[in-house]
Amino acid sequence: MSNPESPKQTLVDRLDAVNEFEREPVSQDKLHGAKSFIAMFSSEHVAGTEFVLGTLLVVHGVSAFDALVGLLVGNILAVLSWALMCAPIAVKERLTVYWQIRKIAGPYATVLYSALFALIMCVLAGSMVSVSTTAIAHPFGIDSPNYAAGEIFPSLPWIGIAVFVGAVISALAILGFEKMTHFAKICAPWMPFVFIAGALASLPILGVHSPGDFMQAAREKIWTGVPTPGVSKYGFWSCVGLAWLCNISQHMGMGDVTIFRYAKKWQYGFASAFGMFIGHYIAWICSGIMCAAFFAANGADANPTPGNIAWLGAGWAGLVCVVLAGWSTANPTLYRAGLAFQVATPNWSRWKITMYAGIGMMVAACIPAITFYLDKIVAYYGLFFMPLGAFIFFDYWVFPKLGLTRFWAEKRKLLASWPAMVGWFGSFIVCFFLFAKEAYPSFAWVNDVLPGFLAHYKPDFFMQVLPAWILAVVLYTVCSALQQNFSKPSTVYFK
Repeated sequence: MSNPESPKQTLVDRLDAVNEFEREPVSQDKLHGAKSFIAMFSSEHVAGTEFVLGTLLVVHGVSAFDALVGLLVGNILAVLSWALMCAPIAVKERLTVYWQIRKIAGPYATVLYSALFALIMCVLAGSMVSVSTTAIAHPFGIDSPNYAAGEIFPSLPWIGIAVFVGAVISALAILGFEKMTHFAKICAPWMPFVFIAGALASLPILGVHSPGDFMQAAREKIWTGVPTPGVSKYGFWSCVGLAWLCNISQHMGMGDVTIFRYAKKWQYGFASAFGMFIGHYIAWICSGIMCAAFFAANGADANPTPGNIAWLGAGWAGLVCVVLAGWSTANPTLYRAGLAFQVATPNWSRWKITMYAGIGMMVAACIPAITFYLDKIVAYYGLFFMPLGAFIFFDYWVFPKLGLTRFWAEKRKLLASWPAMVGWFGSFIVCFFLFAKEAYPSFAWVNDVLPGFLAHYKPDFFMQVLPAWILAVVLYTVCSALQQNFSKPSTVYFK
């Protein structure tokens, strides 16, 4: 029987009571088993955006070997990065990535990282909303924008659907981690079968009528090695790098310590394999097959939106899969954005911040260029945010062995760690210029000021991650050693 004297809780009170351990370690009674992480990775990475990335590989002219073997290698590297680098630190510290960065880089650097990371999470979540919207718009005869054909704005009905989809996703993200895992467990089991069914149904369009026909069709009609006119060509290392770099801010960049802090054991990091091999391998291959079939059926000038491709391959089931796959990926992405924004706005409730982040997500969903350049966006954001995660890894495992003090910024109460800033921006700037000197004519002058061996270096942008990681930790470690060894007791620091 309820107590008549107890005040009735409002909706705001109930939302404020949702505790996501934003500023403290997760308690033991809130830890989750392996099934939660298997479901979350399976649903998050078997996503509507797989229709986009699988399509981009076809458009950029990868060969069959590049796709089948390159993606395999890249996804193995991604799983090992989650399991051996991210998860062990997550279960030992049980803090969000934002509060771990605060300990090593100081509050100013943390606020900068969090604000920028939250913005890019809104952009990525927006691309997932856009993907789901193409599926809902298809049966209503509402055309999705074709950025390649010069359409830079969607129609008002399309925007209306995107806002509705974004509102649903925002509500789920506001409800927190446990609601997300429940949604993931519902969606995860059947979505891969829709991808596979759509690909199998599309194969006859490509002339595949028996298993023996597949490899010939793969080489000649799907991954032909010839890019679409006006589009750059991707090769083997592009496939390796894209599969590995696609989520590097989450594994080598330590973003998913925020998720794995709920894990009972670090070995649950291998749950990422369910997302990588089902989503970023099987689903990318299946969407590539459906994309090639779509072009074969509708001509090279057709608009290969996720909704159009899924409809061709799997009909209504394909459209439902695209909608839910977009939702299941956007939910944890927006959840991360809400936590990141809260670091920069500590006096605001997480649910309010997540709601405002959801509005940003809806705006991003209505910008077609974001989906068109999704591969480039994930590459740039991974390269930019990865160094902070590298510092967490080195600070935890390597600094004690070198005789350096962990959490120097926290212990000295520094507002910002200059070694972290040098390593962060220094590694990104160097690796960006090494890529830009070949990719963008306006940066060709860089070759004139570089030593000969660097002037002749022509990197694949997707493989810049490894030199960027090495350069970041070298700069951070050397600068930290200088900072700590030359620090005097009279050094002025902030309280």
